[in-house]
Order: sequence, then structure tokens, then C-alpha cells
Amino acid sequence: MSSVQKTNIDKVFGRVLREFRKKHKLTQEELSEKLGISLKYISRIENGNNGVKTETLVRYMNILGIPPNTIFIDLLTNPEVVKDAKISEKIINLSDEKKDFLISIIDSLEDLDCQK
Repeated sequence: MSSVQKTNIDKVFGRVLREFRKKHKLTQEELSEKLGISLKYISRIENGNNGVKTETLVRYMNILGIPPNTIFIDLLTNPEVVKDAKISEKIINLSDEKKDFLISIIDSLEDLDCQK
């Protein structure tokens, strides 16, 4: 099993957090106000020079709508977990109508399993 270095984790987290901040058209200063953390800390996080506290990461995810799989997918090595994460990523990009349809299909499949 390969180990994941903290510096690599920091770089991946920083890249994803920066991408989502830009996607939401927020400056680092605007985000620092929303998160209640310093502009310098945001800059260090986004450049991969600083780790991010769990509480701060969760606030980032809630404010910017970042799905957990998006944060971690580039760090995963277990093929089954990667497959599940990729499926989840595809579902996230569907319209609400298609998500509802997919849920009904999954419910039907689960009902079939229960009948066995």
C-alpha cells in the first residue's frame, strides 16, 4: 500500500479549494471574510504551503458546495473506492430530475435484492 505524504495532501486540497473559490467567483479576501480566517492563511492553503484544519475544510466545503469525493479522489489508491468516488462524481453532475430518476432505479434494484 502506498503512503500519501502530507505535502501532497496539502497541495491537492489547496488546488481543489482554489478551483472551487474561483468557480464561485470569489476573491481570497471575500472568502476569508466568509470563513472568518486570515487572507494570508487562505493564500498558504491554496498554494499547498499549509495544511487545513478539519473545521476550516468543512466550512470551505459547505460555503463552496464541494463534495467530499472531489477533495479526496486524487489521493485515493484503492480501486474499489476510486470506482465508487467516480460514480459519485458522475451523479453530482446530473440534473435534479435525473438524480431523482436514478434514485428510483437504485430503489428498484434494492427491492430486487430483498426479494431474493
